[in-house]
Amino acid sequence: MTVSIDTIHLAQARIAPSIVRTPFERSDTLSALVGVQLYLKRENQQYTASFKERGALNRLLDLTPKQRADGVIAMSAGNHAQALAYHGRRLGIPTTIVMPQTTPNFKVEQTRAHGAQVMLHGVRFDETQAFTEELGRRRNLTLIHPFDDPAVIAGQGTLAVEMVEDVPTIDTLIVPVGGGGLISGVAVAAKALLPTISIIGVQSERYPSAHHAFHGLDPSDVPDHDTVADGIAVKSPGTLTMELIRRYVDDMILVSEDDIEQAIFMLAEIEKTVVEGAGAAGVAAAIRHKDRFQEQTVGTILCGGNIDMMTLSSVLQRGMVRSHRLVKVRVEVPDIPGALGQVTQLIGELRSNIMEINHQRTFGASSARAAIVDMVLQLRGEEQAEEVLDALKAWGLDARLIH
Repeated sequence: MTVSIDTIHLAQARIAPSIVRTPFERSDTLSALVGVQLYLKRENQQYTASFKERGALNRLLDLTPKQRADGVIAMSAGNHAQALAYHGRRLGIPTTIVMPQTTPNFKVEQTRAHGAQVMLHGVRFDETQAFTEELGRRRNLTLIHPFDDPAVIAGQGTLAVEMVEDVPTIDTLIVPVGGGGLISGVAVAAKALLPTISIIGVQSERYPSAHHAFHGLDPSDVPDHDTVADGIAVKSPGTLTMELIRRYVDDMILVSEDDIEQAIFMLAEIEKTVVEGAGAAGVAAAIRHKDRFQEQTVGTILCGGNIDMMTLSSVLQRGMVRSHRLVKVRVEVPDIPGALGQVTQLIGELRSNIMEINHQRTFGASSARAAIVDMVLQLRGEEQAEEVLDALKAWGLDARLIH
């Protein structure tokens, strides 16, 4: 099977009754901030909160009756696992998912909740992959690859059909890239329907394997890093996907961890939508590289919303710090009765809320007659932070922000 607009249209007809046709809508606020007409395809509204349902379901519908009865197997620690488990149970197809032993427990439990048999094996990718392939052969299970499979790619391409139908004036699509299944399908469909469209892939600077391969760099030169965009943290793109990327994609660009975190924060605050790091990568690229997209109508895909709650909490807190709505202030005060009370009273009069406070005499003070007070303050933004510092200094205190 090859991937073409015909196979993508066939996939669309097959999966449409069981997939959410997610909104593809303009974000007025983000458009104004970035300076482009920015449209968001909200794939985080799928049942399992990811675009992966499209490709997984299309591949399951390709199985023969015997393959359905025997069952399927996949190696995945994320959205592909949940998509296969959910649609496998719905279609009565036994599903086995192999995950690395380091997989967070919440991902294991989410996949089990959708009805799959989950096995944990291996620490490194190659260990888990080898075990999955051997187990599949031993049990006669059909292996469903998360991205390097024509039926999976065709399923993902149905996204682009919907996007072009909804906004036929689109100039550019920015697509998150991990193994390349999403951008391959999107590029094939979009270029067939709208030949003038530009397809731009985006990866994290910490996992630029497809970016490196596209630009003639060493794609294996990708060390292991922690990243908030774990959904696109793939060390090796697929063989078929890279062939399609080279043929249909116009460029590959990178974004930093800070870019991705800021995009998650902005989507939560402005659009009131929760996305994982991979799902925010397209918005991050539209912001970081906004100069190249000026005067264009740009679309991107919020490709997933499965973010760990502790990670989300940390990202939101760090976003508050970046925007100076949480600041840490260090003040040196006289070590005399009432001095600390006067400082806190002044902070209150400035309509600032003290979230944390630490008072110490032994470390850091310039004099034995002074004390250091560290405060975490909740503010309105950078302007109020300057107001607080100016007021403390006008009172004769040594005050500064701590980063």
